[in-house]
Amino acid sequence: MPYVQADNSGGLEKKVTVQTLHAMRGREKFVMVSLYDAPMAAMAQKCSVEVVLIGDSLGMTVLGYDSVIPVTMEQMIYHVEAVARGNNKSLIIGDLPFMTYATPEQALTNATRIMQAGAHMVKLEGGVWLADTIRILTDRGIPVCAHIGLTPQSVHKFGGFRVQGRDQARADTLLNDTELLSDSGADLLLVECVPAELGKAITAASRIPVVGIGAGADTDAQVLVINDILGLTPQPPKFSKNFLEQTGNIPAALKQYRDDVKAGAFPAVEHQFQ
Repeated sequence: MPYVQADNSGGLEKKVTVQTLHAMRGREKFVMVSLYDAPMAAMAQKCSVEVVLIGDSLGMTVLGYDSVIPVTMEQMIYHVEAVARGNNKSLIIGDLPFMTYATPEQALTNATRIMQAGAHMVKLEGGVWLADTIRILTDRGIPVCAHIGLTPQSVHKFGGFRVQGRDQARADTLLNDTELLSDSGADLLLVECVPAELGKAITAASRIPVVGIGAGADTDAQVLVINDILGLTPQPPKFSKNFLEQTGNIPAALKQYRDDVKAGAFPAVEHQFQ
């Protein structure tokens, strides 16, 4: 059977840019999905998903690793290229994998590769130590999404996938990181697995749009992994929801997820950490 190219027409009317997301802040929630291939990227565009993330979560969701640590630059580039071929209107964010941005020089080299593969922004995990790196990238025209809270590349330091910021000292650190990272030039902030009240406080303190995953309902946007949306995760995290179960087909599941985020119906209380 001949290969049929992904249909990336329809859905979003205009290309989504960094400026689009900044303009939406405080007016309308936007939606992000982490996915890894051209057909699903095309489906996200048709369902008017504003942002797609090629996360290093592909190590666990696609490649069968038990963490994101083994993911390589070559694997990330392969999947960024695939997603870019399937979607020409959503903003595309590519993760920099473990230890590929330990120095500013290394970050610049590898961010360039991700951008040349088709991403419009790169994502980095970490707090204040990233400030200089973010300044260097953004000064050279590379938009950055900073990722704080539960950062999966630090899973061995955390001792597992644990909720962050439940104690005051850690909450204060995350709030401080929020200010410093936006001051350094980051255009988005992704916050993962923190108590809902802390997610609300981070969003209020931030000068850039905040994307939540397990960070409560008060962030400017939400992100879920496509496997969780479609019920493909054997032991789904508390913050996820199987939208396929209630809709019966993939396009309807993506649209329901998008509509529920826009309406503030997702995440509900049962998907949040206290």
